[in-house]
Amino acid sequence: MTDRDALLVAAVRAGNLREVHALLGPGRNADATDENGLPVLCTAVAAGEEEIAEALLRAGADPDAVDADGVPVLCTAVAAFAHRTVAALVSAGVDPDRDLPDGTTPLLRAVEGGSPATVTALLWSRDLQDPQTRLAQPVRERLLAAARHWYERGAEAELRRRTGATGPAKTSTVDDDWHEVEEITLGGRTVRAGHGAVLTTLEAAFGVPTPLTELVARAVRHPDPRHVDWVESSTLLGRRSDEEVRELVTYLRHHPSSDHRRFAADVLASRQYFLNGTAYPHHEDDRDLLAAWAETETDPVVLAEVLWALTEHAEEHPRLESIGLRHAGHPDPLVRRKVSDCLWWPDRHLTVEAAAALRALTHDADAEVRFQAALILVGDERQDLDGPRAVVRDLVRDPHSPMRGGAAEALAESGDRTADATELLLSLLDTDDRVLRLVGAYGLARRDDPRTPEAYARVEELGPIHLPDHRANALEDWLGRNEALPHGGNG
Repeated sequence: MTDRDALLVAAVRAGNLREVHALLGPGRNADATDENGLPVLCTAVAAGEEEIAEALLRAGADPDAVDADGVPVLCTAVAAFAHRTVAALVSAGVDPDRDLPDGTTPLLRAVEGGSPATVTALLWSRDLQDPQTRLAQPVRERLLAAARHWYERGAEAELRRRTGATGPAKTSTVDDDWHEVEEITLGGRTVRAGHGAVLTTLEAAFGVPTPLTELVARAVRHPDPRHVDWVESSTLLGRRSDEEVRELVTYLRHHPSSDHRRFAADVLASRQYFLNGTAYPHHEDDRDLLAAWAETETDPVVLAEVLWALTEHAEEHPRLESIGLRHAGHPDPLVRRKVSDCLWWPDRHLTVEAAAALRALTHDADAEVRFQAALILVGDERQDLDGPRAVVRDLVRDPHSPMRGGAAEALAESGDRTADATELLLSLLDTDDRVLRLVGAYGLARRDDPRTPEAYARVEELGPIHLPDHRANALEDWLGRNEALPHGGNG
């Protein structure tokens, strides 16, 4: 191992992305190995360093590298549910359908692993054929059967059967490409319980029709709009404009189960997103349905979902303000959090009634309700801004507020030039949160505060500022305006 290779190995082991970038310049060896002959790409993937793995691949590292046990690095990434690394490896030329010594393939391992994000990364790539074309029918059937088996048995039950473990399973909820899924560890093996979403993904990729009732059942099995099974069913139905799906949604709206009604509202929200701007002829009908539903729904969780579907895509409806006023005093904060979006419209002044309701909401017991109402009032120059701006400052001041980060961002971006606002931005530089420190420095830069360079130095005390980031670039802009220091910024 050369000295150069040793430096790269050390940087990868330390997880130092900046150093890795510096060491991957011309003449460097992206396939460097450590003292045991293990390629640095394998080290990065095993450590979960996805950005470093991608940097090594871009620099020409061999995507077919294997670890000390002969396990392909792609399989290591699949087992770790590192879907970004999986996608990068496939894009670099690794075959996701290669036969492995145990009779499986990387794609089959991903299907059994239960992470839809990982499966999707192996199914699609700019250099791969459509999966329905490239995979032979027996292969497709095997993948479908595996996903269906794990889904019907349940991830924990199947894991017990395969490992023979009898003790308690370790279960946690984790992120799977912006959505959530249970991760289960038992008998030395870990899987994710997203097999419903995996099955739905495979059926769609292979052109296998799925009964609508089955898609609904997969969603409500995990009654949470953030769960991968729910999301995959909602997304698939949201892309469809046929009459069968419209009838399903109408039926589910009146379902005795609140979970089914909530799913129907989520499908309507998805349809507004996916079919917006298309030749879908029932867009206004869908919005009328949501408006009528918002006036009759009694379950607060479902009602909040209906209001979200009605307001999420910033599209006006003639009854929207009256719906917001109707629910401004709702006893459940989940509903009140959606009211503010009903009471305003971009580029239009607030009505007297809407402004009064929003001012009342700035005194709400719920921090998120107060914050949203204050933001809308601040955005209407005809309103008295002192009160809503004070609400935002109070949320920044409260270290226990769940809205502190959002309020800090709003304060930094705002036209609030009071001494109190400046002092609050300065106070963020004393927190142990790097992002909050960056927001504080950014707010000072926007105000041309002379302490801006010192503020950005305080940010870097907690680690480098990763570019691109408009908040980081504000230092360079400040230097250009003030000519206080030589140009060059903080890098």
